[in-house]
Amino acid sequence: MTSSRTFSEHTTARVGGPAGQWVVGDSEAQILSVLQDHPLPADAEREAGRDSLLVLGGGSNLLVSDQGFAGTVLQVAVTGVTAEPVGEDGVLVTVAAGHPWDDVVAWTVERGLVGLEALSGIPGSTGATPVQNVGAYGAEVSQTLVDIRAWDRSSRELVVLNNEQLGFGYRDSLLKRSTIEGSPRYVVLSVRFRLTHAVGEPMSSPVRYGELARSLGLTAEMPEDERRAPLAQVRQTVLGLRAGKGMVLDPEDPDTWSTGSFFTNPIVAASKAASLPESAPRFPAGVDHDGTPLVKLSAAWLIDQAGCAKGFGAALTDGRASLSTKHTLAVTNRGGASTEDLLTVARAARDKVEAAFGIRLHPEPVLLGCSL
Repeated sequence: MTSSRTFSEHTTARVGGPAGQWVVGDSEAQILSVLQDHPLPADAEREAGRDSLLVLGGGSNLLVSDQGFAGTVLQVAVTGVTAEPVGEDGVLVTVAAGHPWDDVVAWTVERGLVGLEALSGIPGSTGATPVQNVGAYGAEVSQTLVDIRAWDRSSRELVVLNNEQLGFGYRDSLLKRSTIEGSPRYVVLSVRFRLTHAVGEPMSSPVRYGELARSLGLTAEMPEDERRAPLAQVRQTVLGLRAGKGMVLDPEDPDTWSTGSFFTNPIVAASKAASLPESAPRFPAGVDHDGTPLVKLSAAWLIDQAGCAKGFGAALTDGRASLSTKHTLAVTNRGGASTEDLLTVARAARDKVEAAFGIRLHPEPVLLGCSL
């Protein structure tokens, strides 16, 4: 189906201008037909923002300029979930790229399948989850993902990329690294996960995230195999925690009209982190290419401690946009905001963090036709 639409109608931040052409791809054949008509441009063209195609999933990780996008938007809307047993207690779950992600998590929990429960409540489509290596509450998509089927716009063929080939990192993957200015080389068509079928009462994967563990009455001192809780309870607890931060979509709550976490948690040298106040959250993040120890910091803590409290930015935009009143990591549309309003708030928060701590935050959503 082809029609004229605006991004403000199809993104969770509710901003963005019109598209030149909008195609809702509700079958794989239709999606492939559009993709074959839009081969991958040269890198220089992509860097200049001259790809004629934009691939859209749930619109939860995208910020488009107020001028919109003059090319073709392909909205991947094909849905479906299937499962087949593998091994003694394993289950391969295959999900079409356009299937809403939280519906997938709910589907697996209802069937006693363990592995995705901590990723409850995350908006967007399934095909987008491996791009960012979506994660929350100690879990990441990469922990259970087996492979993806995708269209390679460069070689113009269907490919299967396994977990190792996708080169996952923190909010990163080959899919993201090969995307330039919103122009993807690979377009995900389906994703496969290997989950575990619980025997008896369905219990979760070991809970590793402190806030979630405490909410479930678990402690870090417990052996890992004992840090489990009933599957449905973990899902409901995660949904409750996310809702308390405005991170579960609610058409009546402007705190949820956002791209979710606007900034990634910065990863810095341990020596840099040592200069921060002792109260600054920090987590080991491995080493860089020359063996220097790395630490992951909390972007939300940095924003708050830099003087950007919940609701910051409203005065800069006449109340149209601000940081969430529930969580400092989300830049929200308070009603009637433009893309530029959201960017104004994000720039101000980024600059205050850099001035206070010498650390530059980087955006998590894809910015199309606009920048910080």
